[in-house]
Amino acid sequence: MDAYERITRNASEVVTEEEVRTLAEQPDEKRAYVGYEPSGVLHIGHMLTATKLIDLQEAGLDVTVLLADVHAYLNDKGTFEEIRETAERMKAQFLAYGLDEEQTEFVLGSTFQFDREYVLDLHALELNTTLSRAERAMAEIQSGESVKVSQAVYPLMQALDIVYLGVDLAVGGMEQRKVHMLARDVLPAIDEAPPTCLHTPLIADLATGVGKMSSSEGVTISMEDSRADIEEKVNAAYCPPTRDPEPDDQGRERENPVLQIFEYHVFPRFETVVVERPEEYGGDLTYDGYESLAADLESGDLHPADAKGALASYLDGLVAPGREKLREFEGR
Repeated sequence: MDAYERITRNASEVVTEEEVRTLAEQPDEKRAYVGYEPSGVLHIGHMLTATKLIDLQEAGLDVTVLLADVHAYLNDKGTFEEIRETAERMKAQFLAYGLDEEQTEFVLGSTFQFDREYVLDLHALELNTTLSRAERAMAEIQSGESVKVSQAVYPLMQALDIVYLGVDLAVGGMEQRKVHMLARDVLPAIDEAPPTCLHTPLIADLATGVGKMSSSEGVTISMEDSRADIEEKVNAAYCPPTRDPEPDDQGRERENPVLQIFEYHVFPRFETVVVERPEEYGGDLTYDGYESLAADLESGDLHPADAKGALASYLDGLVAPGREKLREFEGR
């Protein structure tokens, strides 16, 4: 797998393909970034983009993780003291999850976002952006029913962070797409180049397969979950014997979240996946790629219950180091 294939593996979108190909030609001189609000324990959404960061490091890029304490404050996620404590915990868990410490720089937003030059550039972006445009960019990620002024400024800060962190590739889930497109639109107004972007997929709601999995709504999997918690959640997950489920009774599109987690979390981290089964049911199945597992589910050779059992085991293997770091952090 060459650098371009590694960079784009399991990405929903890159903007633009030509820019990413150019970046892949000399990845060892490039830096990617992703920003996270320190607002809780790492969950499966964080882990999906973290898996992509590991891909990027393996392709030769360095990585900056912005622990966006100011953004979290603007989005009403607690006091600065509470947010920064969470940021320290998240940093430890990211490294436990598998990010290469030598290739990863963790940056608190407050270390540069209060500087005079940053604030003046932010005001320049505000002068070039309508309120409705900022609201559209924030729509996918805001908390609360009504937009506050702080939340309208939030996406402009994200755009400016790309400049001040000196990164070559902005990474985020598909919910970040509107923010990144805003950045591509407005940064030229302050004579800065539009960012190259990579967007990762969103995992569907675990219970229904509709919409996206969310830590604020429904069931999600986090690094504080025990093995028993993970097994319970995965065993209750929506998993029809097909990779393309029928719409629900309201006509909403469904995904198979069990297959999605195999595709985007498990197979990128494990060369082979073994589904353990009693001999009376055909014995163990071994897969060296996602497609063969999904095909066996479709054909009936792999039962959803067996797929879930394997998924819980591999997820626990991914979560366990971060869970241990969380215990160490809380016990210090």
